[in-house]
Amino acid sequence: MAKFIRNFEEKALSMVAAAVTYSKPRLVTFWHYAKVELVPPTPGEIPTAIQSVKKIIQSAKTDSFKHLTVKEAVLNGLVATEVWMWFYIREIVGKRGIVGYEV
Repeated sequence: MAKFIRNFEEKALSMVAAAVTYSKPRLVTFWHYAKVELVPPTPGEIPTAIQSVKKIIQSAKTDSFKHLTVKEAVLNGLVATEVWMWFYIREIVGKRGIVGYEV
């Protein structure tokens, strides 16, 4: 039994060391992007965002969105999906559970 525990301890330590070695560069990359992308808008960026929303509303009223390129349409769809998913994530966090959502 002591031999089993010693072997388990040695393997567990080597697995933890391998996990730490594997994770460090990925966590550095994650934190880099998190600091850049997940910050609230600065006061200088708010007028630009308001203009973008006005432009989207105007294009919906005049049907000019039909003249978008495929790349622009896909990009707009991805941004809308991201906003939609953040809404659901905030709702789930606010409810403190996933129960009640059709996931």
